[in-house]
Amino acid sequence: MTDALIRFLFQQKHVRGELAYVEDSLDKMLQHHQYPLPVKQLLAELVVATSLLTATLKFEGEIAVQLQGDGPVRFAAVNGDHQQAFRGVVRMQAELSGDNFRDLVGNGYLVVTITPVQGERYQGIIPLSGDSLTSTLEAYFAQSEQLPTRLYIYTDISNRNRAAGFMLQVLPVEQDKAREDFNELVVLSDTLTAGELLDLPPEEVLHRLFHQEVVEVFPAQQISFVCGCSKQKCESALFSLGRAVIAEQLALGGLDMACEYCNKSYHFSADELQSIHDQL
Repeated sequence: MTDALIRFLFQQKHVRGELAYVEDSLDKMLQHHQYPLPVKQLLAELVVATSLLTATLKFEGEIAVQLQGDGPVRFAAVNGDHQQAFRGVVRMQAELSGDNFRDLVGNGYLVVTITPVQGERYQGIIPLSGDSLTSTLEAYFAQSEQLPTRLYIYTDISNRNRAAGFMLQVLPVEQDKAREDFNELVVLSDTLTAGELLDLPPEEVLHRLFHQEVVEVFPAQQISFVCGCSKQKCESALFSLGRAVIAEQLALGGLDMACEYCNKSYHFSADELQSIHDQL
């Protein structure tokens, strides 16, 4: 199972869950970037986390999950939508001094921005807590959604670009019973290994963990990498730079613009720059 989100529900417990797998889409996002391995792993985790987070929201629109810190990774973000299309980027400000979450990001914030097609924009901000992305996201759910949540995210970037995630979350009904159900299922989920989550089919994962439970599994939703860049969008960006900047690039004989999400390059010749300059 690759590049899919799978929702499931416990029929006799007040708990829901999700499984997310990315491989081909993750590879498309990472293949043209030269990020260090720990940074690729962090971005892969963020992609899976965004998919899992989006699936908990009943909305049509876009979501941005960002890490902002004072470590070597100054900024990491994944943008997604309700159709499970995503793109992501990392901006660095120093050489790596370690490879764990805190070594990469340092102190900072998790910022989740939800922009529905209809309704008001919502933004949740919490300080980075714990020593992993999953513990930070669990704190986000506890603070912003007030729903106990357990997350497991594993990556396999050294062999091939793939990652998987597993989430349990209480349903917002009968809170005492829901928390009791949740705690029972977490004990079972804590036995899940990286190899099992990455390599076993989702049905086998659920059966191994919860074979005594009645679990309803919903149809899978495809996850895809969609950058959305184009030469036309780059041209629109050039118009916003002004005549002086365009004139500087004209003097150099042309301009190459690279998309920070997919690293695709768009070339603007001197004639094209002159045309933009004349319209300003």
